[in-house]
Amino acid sequence: MSGIPQALDAIPVLGILFQLLGYLVANIEFMSHTTVAVAIPITLAALCGVMCERSGVVNIGLEGIMLTAAFVGWIAGVVAVGILGPGTQLPVFGITVPLLIALVAALLAGMLVSLLHAWLAISLRVDQIISGTIINIGAAGITGYVYSLMASKSAVGAGSFTTYRVPSGVADFPIVGWLINAVLSQGPIGIITILVVIVLQIMLFRSRWGLRTRAVGEHPRAAETVGIDVIRLRYRNVVMSGALAALGGAWLSMEQTNKFDTNMTAGRGFIGLAAMIVGRWTPLGAFGAALLFASATALSTSLQISPPQGDLGALMGRVPGEFWEALPYIITIVILAGLIGRSIAPAADGQPYERESAT
Repeated sequence: MSGIPQALDAIPVLGILFQLLGYLVANIEFMSHTTVAVAIPITLAALCGVMCERSGVVNIGLEGIMLTAAFVGWIAGVVAVGILGPGTQLPVFGITVPLLIALVAALLAGMLVSLLHAWLAISLRVDQIISGTIINIGAAGITGYVYSLMASKSAVGAGSFTTYRVPSGVADFPIVGWLINAVLSQGPIGIITILVVIVLQIMLFRSRWGLRTRAVGEHPRAAETVGIDVIRLRYRNVVMSGALAALGGAWLSMEQTNKFDTNMTAGRGFIGLAAMIVGRWTPLGAFGAALLFASATALSTSLQISPPQGDLGALMGRVPGEFWEALPYIITIVILAGLIGRSIAPAADGQPYERESAT
């Protein structure tokens, strides 16, 4: 029996696949935890997109919202620490007063940027693609410039949230322990994200708000005739969805790290849009797609930290490192290309709405 794995490894092509399977199984704990962590900001961006587009508003400014929130949260942390000091950490998630102030500031910043997009897209009826593009370009330019002015002053932020430590008895539970550990060993924003996915899925398809939102996104004129205020509902959903994208930005500067870097979103907002489309404009589907895209990053990280041995290792060693860095984006493009024409957006998505006059 001990010679069976060696015999399988020696089979051409199939042997490489068997080695890859064995490598994935051996590193499943690390890769699963990394996958969930990397998927958090992508999921939050996708959820923001789901709320907007289910309401009939295209929002490609997710990247700009996340970047603004990450920057404002870091700045607010710098100011809070300067006034209040670093604060005393609570035993849960390492929460401090400056961190909470920074998180609230990040959420408000994301909602304000979303309000700007709502005003341009809903009230002024500006092309929604152009509006989102302006937000992305403006956020990158403004945050990059202000950060370059502050970076030389060695500003110290509010720190970062810590992750939840799953009890060893639970983490070591047979068969599913690795999965429980991957899901729960996250910071507060990560755990909140998973809860938001479940709640939003239920609310969108099992509540009056969800029914009205979907009606506005599919046929706003008909929704208006039954008493739904289309303009108000779109405004509310776009602004509230900004808090979700802002959470993704806060995760980058307050949970993944304790600092801000120029363009630190690195395309996560756009991958979030792809996850929304692959997930067919549903929260659970978007979360699943985000996990799929994040798994490519987890595989890339695992191969760099713990490269495989044998023929598989020799094969992987010939692949340039840049390929693994680009792998998540390649997978995104391939999957989206395969879904063109199959994934149907809400009927009124991206269409400006103007009330009919009373006369």
